[in-house]
Amino acid sequence: MAETPAELTRQRKKAHKRLLDLRSPVYAAFLDMERAAYAEGALSKAAKELIAVGVSVVIDCRSCMQWHIEQAAAAGADAAQVLEAVEVGIEMGGGPATVSARFALEVMAGVFGEDGLRAARRAD
Repeated sequence: MAETPAELTRQRKKAHKRLLDLRSPVYAAFLDMERAAYAEGALSKAAKELIAVGVSVVIDCRSCMQWHIEQAAAAGADAAQVLEAVEVGIEMGGGPATVSARFALEVMAGVFGEDGLRAARRAD
């Protein structure tokens, strides 16, 4: 069964709640590290999320792609910026990353809409 963005969100929320309920010290430390890594600094949160989008494509982590595309958009990145991050991931990952990019494009269509996705390439 293919994992849809909605199913990944459901699974992620369920796992997050379980780990919080278990009071996992490792998970708590991970959340602290995540907050520190994505905090505004020399790079903006949006820039950091765009980096994570590219890395997510290279490592073929669908849940990561979805999360970081959504977080990049929430931090102010537009569809053209996210698409370029996906394209950097393709370049860094080679042929296998083009397969990952297909899922990233599906998530982008959900976040920005099909029109927003099509407009991303025309934005430059």
